[in-house]
Amino acid sequence: SVSENSWFNLEGLTFIVGPYDDYALSRAIEIKESGDAEVILFHVGKSDSEPLIRKCLALGADRAVRVDADPVDSAQVSQEICAYVNEQSIDLILMGKETIDYGNAIVPSLVAASLNMPVFSPVSQLQIVGEEIEIEIETIRGKATIQSKLPAVLGCQEPIAEWKIPNMRGIMSARTKEILVRTPLNYSSDTLLQIDLVESTRKGIVIAPEKAEDLIDLLFNA
Repeated sequence: SVSENSWFNLEGLTFIVGPYDDYALSRAIEIKESGDAEVILFHVGKSDSEPLIRKCLALGADRAVRVDADPVDSAQVSQEICAYVNEQSIDLILMGKETIDYGNAIVPSLVAASLNMPVFSPVSQLQIVGEEIEIEIETIRGKATIQSKLPAVLGCQEPIAEWKIPNMRGIMSARTKEILVRTPLNYSSDTLLQIDLVESTRKGIVIAPEKAEDLIDLLFNA
């Protein structure tokens, strides 16, 4: 449904973890299970997002960090990620290549630029080779295999991993795993926050296909 100010009314909707983020998380858990690693979830959102975080913890992530703020735009999310990473020792940042709501696909690049790390996206294969990663990415000429030093930022997509389903043991253990709540940065955005549609201003003109010149005239002179 659409609210009075033309934005979708999100009340009562059930949200899911984005599929590309699911792929990133699944590969991170696989890496953890095959070696000595810790998987930390990072999320920008209010407390109503914690059930989704618990589900991700049930899959096998070790702990989570939630910034207590509504995500406004990609720049805000990127700044929150960078602020946290600058306080930690992080070797590899995995995220979806894009979200499925706005599909901006710029968070990996924004984070990498701020942290001065290499970035690759979309990544469809990932292997850890010593202190380096070996990845398969898509380019305008097809697929390419690349090696890069760590730390790095990757935007993930299928088939980098198999989606995981939480088991009962994981669900039970997720109840006691830590979710650290962080105070958001002082962020102001130039993002457009409201669009008002004034239906009375629509002229409702219908132009037949054979009169395309009338449309051109309207575009230039109306």
